[in-house]
Amino acid sequence: MRERDDEARRRAADEIRDADAAGPALPHHDDPTARGADCPGRPDCAGRPDCADCAGCGEDAGYDDPAAMRRQYRAAGLTEADLAADPHDQFARWFADAVRATGTGAIAEPNAMVVSTASPDGVPSSRTVLLKGYDRRGFVFFSNYTSRKGRELSANPRASLLFPWHPIARQVIIGGTVERVPPQETAAYFHSRPHGSRIGAWASEQSAVVASRAPVEERYAELAARWPEGTQVPVPPHCGGYRVSALTVEFWQGRENRLHDRLRYVRDEGGEGAAGWTVQRLAP
Repeated sequence: MRERDDEARRRAADEIRDADAAGPALPHHDDPTARGADCPGRPDCAGRPDCADCAGCGEDAGYDDPAAMRRQYRAAGLTEADLAADPHDQFARWFADAVRATGTGAIAEPNAMVVSTASPDGVPSSRTVLLKGYDRRGFVFFSNYTSRKGRELSANPRASLLFPWHPIARQVIIGGTVERVPPQETAAYFHSRPHGSRIGAWASEQSAVVASRAPVEERYAELAARWPEGTQVPVPPHCGGYRVSALTVEFWQGRENRLHDRLRYVRDEGGEGAAGWTVQRLAP
């Protein structure tokens, strides 16, 4: 088992180095099959806006054309044998790799994730928030209970989380049920935040329509005067944490020719621990 984990970590490190060396995805001229008929297609074309040929090829170089943007993933694969028995342990491995990628500048915020919720009638909404904790109970983030996501989670307590670690050709997609964390957990997190962020949590009625930025800034100034730096800011009653208890966890590894590896853990009904998960391979 240790040898397999060591090999998986070595492969992950190679993927991070390869992604860093490759640089950002380059549209149009980095892929000969994407070149327009009038593109000179020089073998040493840089595929960037400062390339003289790209600037003058008459095809607009495809830099603002999503259809022309593509990247060929050349990362090592992901097999069932590579996986930990429990998806939370596998997430810990990949999260550690994403954190290491911040050292090269490939990933800025490895804990940034897209949280998707839906209204009772099925209208979806998404936004980026920060993961603030995880263990086998679930994945935790904090928000405003009266915001759009807060209202939707009250009515429909299910969510999808997406970690878009594209620079290292990986994604993790988690689906599950949602519950609020205990008040003491919310308080511990709230008091760990910078003073200005604590004031901001009181000043903004998140997701509400406002006439301009001015009323929000005026409210912030008023509250900052009430609770100056060094004073204890109370926890707002409308703020708190959510824990997403995973029912499915998919690990997506980019591969060449779009033949990506997708391995999904599915929680067995009534299952607990390692024995409570089934792994499925999904077509790319």
